[in-house]
Amino acid sequence: MSSKRKEWTARWIRPAEKMGEVCPVFSRTWQQEQAPGSAVLYLTALGVYEAQINGKRVGDYVLAPGWTVYEKRLQYQEYDVTELIREGENEICVTLGKGWFSSRMPGWKSSEDKERRMERDQGILGELILSGKNGENQIIATDQTWKVQEGPVRFSEIYDGESYDASLEPGEKDVPPAKGEVCEFSWPMDTLIPQEGEQIKEMERVGAKKIIRTPAGEWVVDFGQNITGYVEFTLDAHKGDKIRILHGEILDKDGNFYNENYRSAKAEICYICKEGRQTWHPRLTFFGFRYLKLEEFPGEPSADQFTAIAVYSDMKQTGFVRTAHEGINQLFSNVLWGQKGNFLDVPTDCPQRDERLGWTGDAQTFTKAAAYNFDVATFFRKWLRDLAAEQLESGSVPQVIPNYLPECRESAAWGDAATICPWQIYMTYGNVSDLEEQFESMKKWVDFITGSTTTQYLWTGGEHFGDWVGLDAPVGSYRGASREDFIATAFYARSAQLTARAGRVLGKDMSEYEALFEEIRKAFRKAYPEYLTQTEHILAVWFELAEDPQKTADALADMIVRDGTRIMTGFVGTPYILHVLSNYGHTDLAYSLLLREEYPSWLYPVRKGATTIWEHWDGIMEDGSLWSPEMNSFNHYSYGSVADWLYEEAAGIKPVEEAPGFAGARITPKPDKRLGWIDVTLNTRHGQIRSAWKYVDDQVRFEITTPVRSEIVIGDKKETVEPGSYTYWG
Repeated sequence: MSSKRKEWTARWIRPAEKMGEVCPVFSRTWQQEQAPGSAVLYLTALGVYEAQINGKRVGDYVLAPGWTVYEKRLQYQEYDVTELIREGENEICVTLGKGWFSSRMPGWKSSEDKERRMERDQGILGELILSGKNGENQIIATDQTWKVQEGPVRFSEIYDGESYDASLEPGEKDVPPAKGEVCEFSWPMDTLIPQEGEQIKEMERVGAKKIIRTPAGEWVVDFGQNITGYVEFTLDAHKGDKIRILHGEILDKDGNFYNENYRSAKAEICYICKEGRQTWHPRLTFFGFRYLKLEEFPGEPSADQFTAIAVYSDMKQTGFVRTAHEGINQLFSNVLWGQKGNFLDVPTDCPQRDERLGWTGDAQTFTKAAAYNFDVATFFRKWLRDLAAEQLESGSVPQVIPNYLPECRESAAWGDAATICPWQIYMTYGNVSDLEEQFESMKKWVDFITGSTTTQYLWTGGEHFGDWVGLDAPVGSYRGASREDFIATAFYARSAQLTARAGRVLGKDMSEYEALFEEIRKAFRKAYPEYLTQTEHILAVWFELAEDPQKTADALADMIVRDGTRIMTGFVGTPYILHVLSNYGHTDLAYSLLLREEYPSWLYPVRKGATTIWEHWDGIMEDGSLWSPEMNSFNHYSYGSVADWLYEEAAGIKPVEEAPGFAGARITPKPDKRLGWIDVTLNTRHGQIRSAWKYVDDQVRFEITTPVRSEIVIGDKKETVEPGSYTYWG
């Protein structure tokens, strides 16, 4: 990452005349007497951009400059473009789309803030610094000398898709579009920051599996995998031929195309062909999809014409899970694809409908699994800086980051992302600076609760999401049966506890917050002597609030059995349910829940053909009918938090607080014959840890490799070992 550039000669520019929905193309030509010694382009936008120099694309960043709290933190990118500069005439062109900056987000809600954002001026800011071989620099900076014209991208928007007219590409028209004037405008320059997050890139390509002719007579392309990104197609066509494509995640029970669950998002591609063979994909937007409906397409389509391009933040996979159970293997694949599809610069809830927001509650439930699956240290560092930037003076944390719902109140388990996410990132990667950066934000959140509650040491008087989409919810409610003040107080305690721990790591006196945690725990026990739901039992144990955690865990196990050995939890309880069971002697029941195939369960969607994690356990019901299209995402990663149990309990790989970042480890695998075998590797900052076990007749063979001093627990056997590989029988 480059250091912050303090001086900009460039000015923000936009078209002098409104261009409607057409994406403007800004350009500047110049004469280059000789090839430069080096050429570096610094570029950003209010919107999303794609740049070209002399007709060749600059870099491989998709949807640059990404999504941040634009008013306070706007990333710019730095590109080495030396090889693109030639002697003689050169031209730089920048196409600008709405992106997240001025799109109609959120799609389902009207507000003054949304109207304000939609009316904001989009524009670009950039400098091309050409270093001569004699040591002199030439700067091509955005200013009023630039020109702007209409380009082939006739429309582009996050929810509604992209329209492109290939007949308007350079060289396709006899008379090029007229170039118009630009004007300079004001936007704060002190908010500019060098690239912080992982770049968004084209990460994977998935070929179409088949072309379907549905019962309704539709041509539908099936990629066999729900992804986030866009389609690339190739065809021979005549100039003026039209292509119109809709995106969808599933087929309905009759086998026809379905995307009502996208709500108001059109998710549409419109493409006007040029003459001859051509290949194209959108460039300024993205979609969540497995299926394409070809509303208009020249000729009869074939599968080899279509490739899905998965677009997400450039994260390296660090966790790998294989088992003898194909359903669990598919579940783990679904978790990975759910993360890839929703970690597109911001941890979003879903990538397809008219939402795609950085919900804090979803992020905090999944942070641990996310950090084991991929290296997300840089990803979360950038997002948590945005969280701190959006945090109100009161300490309240918005429901979504960046905050596109400023009129909505904070909620327990959502705002607690301010404490839970930084602590987990620290535990996984061991970087103290992550806690240093977020500590004031953590403390402000706890202080906000302390100052706003109507009952000292409990959190009452707020408005919360409760145990969102809990299966024990009353009819007509999404909030689960668990008491909202119970959940709020439990998370208040957890955040106070984590803030105290973070402060201790930083060498601060945290006696005030440690005492606060104890007072909250005391008040909690007095206010809630009994636990009414699965989630209430889970939080009481996992957040160290229950007077007798073993008794409470036993009661949870009994309740689960009475409920038909099935989960009844929502977003709040589900991430911890298997952990509580396996930590208190009920590992067999935890496996029963994990391996259950009937609704509700993790494997029910797998049995119904899921390739990502669903928002609802029964997004597709047994008879093929569907949940309400108002809230039925088929790529919603929250319940994928179960993956962290596979790492920490099934394989037994855990960090220790005294040696964060896996500088030390505790490996306590918990086998179950129904799974057969498991082989898990986790690439940490200190090397690769592997934990595998396999049933051989009635015995279990354990194979463990650790790069650090570790405590290994196999049944009743416990030993501390040095780095190396070990085999045990148990």
